[in-house]
Amino acid sequence: MVKKGKCAVTDREQIATKGRRGSFLFIVSAIQILLTLIASGLIASVLSGCSRSTEELEAVDYTPLLGDDWQVSTPEEQGLDPLLMAELYHNAAELQTLYGLLVVKNGYLIAEDYFNEGSVDSKNELQSATKSVTSALVGAALEQGCLSSLDQKMMAFFPEFAGQLDDPRKEQITIRDMLQMRSGYPDEETGGPALWEALLSGDYMPLIEDIALTSDPGTKFQYSGLTSHWLGVIVARACDADLKSIAQEYLFSPINAEVGEWLMLLDGYYSGLAGLHISARDMARFGLLYLNDGQYEGKQLLSVDYVRDSLQRYSEGLPSPGYFSDRGYGYQWWSARVGDREFNYAAGHGGQMVVLLDELDMVIVTTSDPFWQQHDEESWKHESAIIKLVGKFIKSLPEV
Repeated sequence: MVKKGKCAVTDREQIATKGRRGSFLFIVSAIQILLTLIASGLIASVLSGCSRSTEELEAVDYTPLLGDDWQVSTPEEQGLDPLLMAELYHNAAELQTLYGLLVVKNGYLIAEDYFNEGSVDSKNELQSATKSVTSALVGAALEQGCLSSLDQKMMAFFPEFAGQLDDPRKEQITIRDMLQMRSGYPDEETGGPALWEALLSGDYMPLIEDIALTSDPGTKFQYSGLTSHWLGVIVARACDADLKSIAQEYLFSPINAEVGEWLMLLDGYYSGLAGLHISARDMARFGLLYLNDGQYEGKQLLSVDYVRDSLQRYSEGLPSPGYFSDRGYGYQWWSARVGDREFNYAAGHGGQMVVLLDELDMVIVTTSDPFWQQHDEESWKHESAIIKLVGKFIKSLPEV
């Protein structure tokens, strides 16, 4: 890994201002600065708005690490400018909380590096990117016959609440509503301190009854982490096994991946909303499964229709983070745009991402400090920096 310095800073604004005043002495000073920059090789950076020199970029090493678990290639072999990739990894090395960055193109791992506390062997906390895995497990449960339809009712899997609900609308919530974040349950992050405390409690089963719906099921997007957890409970109950075992047997083992630690909540179920740990390379395999319509190395693990439906937009115009715009939501997967390019992505707090660029046959993975239970300006600043890094790279990619 090559350590990178900050972009050179000059007095160009000061030069322009004082030049307008006609200061002869300042013009002389400006010439001296210019000559110094030329002598030090920094003039190209100044004139190009802090872009890197070719020589500097060619020194960046993003070669995938040796191993027999991935087919590797180079950007050139897969039709990409290697200097674009070098710029990405040069900028990545300056981020304080980024752990890993991988790029897969046409099924080949073409770029990989780890930073700060990251390593190829680290199993990273996915945070809310776990929700996209939970969505995949709903698809796996359909494939295995544990579930018969996405139109099955949520409450059919929670018989302990029969006759106890004071809102009959809860009886109408479907698995499809839950996948789309349209269950009617509120967004805990924006719904006030009581809801946030409920989310942090880890005791989620009583909340099915205790938390009031704030919209009719199927009508309004509300980002409910509790709903994602209950989806995981539904899969576990429908398949009569714990979520971690289901994930390993029907999803991760077939893609040559391994589940690490997974947060178990007070109800005795693995969390469907966060807490899953897997490696960056296994995140890339998961992304490749979705990029290839549920198929991995010739094995159809999830139905084509389920994967394609998962990546549709059922809600649009959602608030967008930083460099991404026009967010939408599918089945526990986000979509967004950078410029004219639309893509899907799984996302977790701190900057965990699996980005699917279908038209380029590309997967981008980032792992980072998960800022566990730290939701403040500091964590968002670092997460935004990672989003911007990925967004600028996507914007730099050529049109197909």
